[in-house]
Amino acid sequence: MICSCTGVILAGGLSSRFSGRDKAFLPIGGQRIIDRMYSVFKNLFEEIILVTNDPLQYLEWDFKIVTDIFPIRSSLTGIHAGLYFSTNPYAFIAACDAPFLKREVIEAIANQNDPRFDVVIPETSKGLEPLCAVYSKRCLSPIERQLAVQDFKIRRFFPKNRVKKISEQLLRQKDPTLLSFFNINTPLELARAEEIISTRGNDIKKDHV
Repeated sequence: MICSCTGVILAGGLSSRFSGRDKAFLPIGGQRIIDRMYSVFKNLFEEIILVTNDPLQYLEWDFKIVTDIFPIRSSLTGIHAGLYFSTNPYAFIAACDAPFLKREVIEAIANQNDPRFDVVIPETSKGLEPLCAVYSKRCLSPIERQLAVQDFKIRRFFPKNRVKKISEQLLRQKDPTLLSFFNINTPLELARAEEIISTRGNDIKKDHV
């Protein structure tokens, strides 16, 4: 199946916690996170957009590469840019630091897309997952108004839009341990990802080929 929306990956740039290295290029089990994500996205989306403020690093992939329109580095400005440059009315948006994001989870979220809603977002016991969600271009105006006052909290614009939440029960049918929502933000989490690969490598590998 090819999802009808655009697939957007937010590449946040340099991370002080990793000595200035871009998290997208961190290796997990010998494979860079960006390679893992691209292998999933290329089988789902006809259009893939990468949002980055360092485009030259990503020329080897078949992305549409765009940069933030608002000159402030944040996840919300990345969502805005991905939506703005999408040729589809909807975009599935994910952060570049999710090495175990499963194709089945993306499909489950995208399949719940509904013109009556502006955001389709997973909700687990840990809360909403705004960087693994579908957004409508109708979100552009409220995001722009929010960015204009330098409010960068993604969830702050949700009350201005129609939001559909995807239950944890449905998500666990596709990903029983919810590893799709595991993000690499610290060296400790990177070490934990390596442990996961060493114990569950064969199961995870089939999702990233």
